[in-house]
Amino acid sequence: MELGFDILAILFVVALVAGTIDAIAGGGGLITIPALLSVGIPPAVALGTNKLQACGGSFSASLYFIWKKAVDLKQIWLLILLTFIGASLGTILVQIINVDDLKLILPFLIMLIAIYFLFSPNISDQDSKQRISYPLFAFTAALGIGFYDGLFGPATGSFFTLAFLLLLGFNLTKSVAHAKVLNFTSNIASLIFFILGGAILWKVGLVMLVGQVIGGNLGARMVVTKGKKLIRPLIVTMSFIMVVKMLWDQGYFA
Repeated sequence: MELGFDILAILFVVALVAGTIDAIAGGGGLITIPALLSVGIPPAVALGTNKLQACGGSFSASLYFIWKKAVDLKQIWLLILLTFIGASLGTILVQIINVDDLKLILPFLIMLIAIYFLFSPNISDQDSKQRISYPLFAFTAALGIGFYDGLFGPATGSFFTLAFLLLLGFNLTKSVAHAKVLNFTSNIASLIFFILGGAILWKVGLVMLVGQVIGGNLGARMVVTKGKKLIRPLIVTMSFIMVVKMLWDQGYFA
């Protein structure tokens, strides 16, 4: 399908805004997927195109965090590997099974994330006690959340951020930075399978990818400079928005 310059320009701006928000708190897909659907792109193709453009934002943010030395790739190589494996398995499985049961419980899991970030007094700009080793984190949290992202996806960044906070004792800024690197990893794994399935509008996806690259870099800069003051309220806000959107889709407000 062909879209005019005006539509592509709007999608570019949408991707830029979504990339900025996603780098800070996750949930950018809440903005980009409805935008893609609204211009008449079929759902399956919209999901594949969305994954392509999302890779731009997560890559840009990850690159900035690595450049600022908020992330040490040598330290987390096993986490990256297991995230990639988990996301690949999830993407394969989602083509075979029905995920409707997951849709029913997911809003309540995300609500717990929002409540934790809203009320927990333990979130700070200082590292806390590490509770498990990096290899154990890789084979549990990284593999499991990566699998979830390939299978379904919403709030993956929030799940990763919370895992880094609670299990490895990272501070909030460091948790968001590492979460974005693993989120980029799972995005790439899923994108490979969408490419193999031919479910991508390349022109639309690449235009939005440029917007995401700009937005991801802006968001990452805000994470580094603003820290907890910006991240915490935005994660809570995006989590509540995701919960309302999912419950609405399930007919709870009908």
